[in-house]
Amino acid sequence: MGDDRLDDLDKYIIHALQCDARKTSTSTIAEHADVSASTVRHRIRKMEDAGIISGYHPSIDYEKAGFQLHTLVVCTAQIPEREELARRAKEVEGVVAVREVMTGHENIHVEVIGTDGDDLRRIGQELDALGLEIEDEDLIRDEYENPYEGFRTVDADEDCQGGDAT
Repeated sequence: MGDDRLDDLDKYIIHALQCDARKTSTSTIAEHADVSASTVRHRIRKMEDAGIISGYHPSIDYEKAGFQLHTLVVCTAQIPEREELARRAKEVEGVVAVREVMTGHENIHVEVIGTDGDDLRRIGQELDALGLEIEDEDLIRDEYENPYEGFRTVDADEDCQGGDAT
C-alpha cells in the first residue's frame, strides 16, 4: 500500500470482512460501497500483499466439536527470548493460538485444545521444556469477537452489531 494509510474504502472492506468474511462477497461489499467488485478485489489483494490482511480463519466452537478442554495457558518468557519462544510454542501439538503480550511477566498466552487431562499435562510439559514458565491455566468457557469499530465508516452497515460466541 502506497503510504500505509487506510482510506475509508479500505476500512469499510476490512469491517465487512470482520463481520463475516465467509458470507460477505466482494459484490455485496462493492454494492454497499458504490464501487465495482473488481475495485474491492484489488483493494483486498493490496491489503493482503501489504500484510494488513493476513488470513481468513473460521471460528470454532471446540465444545460443540467434542473438545471440552479448551484452555488458556499463561506463561512468562524472558524478554529477549519472547518472540522466539512464542513461535516455537505454536509448533506444540494441541496449540491453536499464541499471543505475545507487552509485559515483562505473563507475556505469552497460549491457547490449547486438550483431549484429556493427560494431553493437557503433555502440552504443559512441552511448553515448559521450551523454556516457558507456566504461570496459570484456565479453561475457556466462551469467546466473543467483534469487528474493530475503528474500521467502521459512516456508510458501514448496521447488520454487524455485537459479537458471536466462538
